[in-house]
Amino acid sequence: MRQTKNQEKMKNLTDASHSEGKVAEAIEEQTAKLPSDVFLWAALGAIGVSLALKIMGRKHTALFVGQWTSPFLLLGVYNKIVKTQGHDQADSGNY
Repeated sequence: MRQTKNQEKMKNLTDASHSEGKVAEAIEEQTAKLPSDVFLWAALGAIGVSLALKIMGRKHTALFVGQWTSPFLLLGVYNKIVKTQGHDQADSGNY
């Protein structure tokens, strides 16, 4: 039976012959040390600071700080993925 494009892509993603570069491994090693909720609290903090700045009339600074929320949440998602699917899973054979 012929594989669909999605099945071929998934096979490539789960192929153990692919390895991470040294930089990616170093980043994963460091980010895996942080609890995932650090990024959630950072995002909530950015929202709070942005609100305070807006109340103080510093509109542009409030917008700048408020835009930090999405990157913090994205970093939290990356952190969670690294912990569950990072290179250390492939190295230890725990798929």
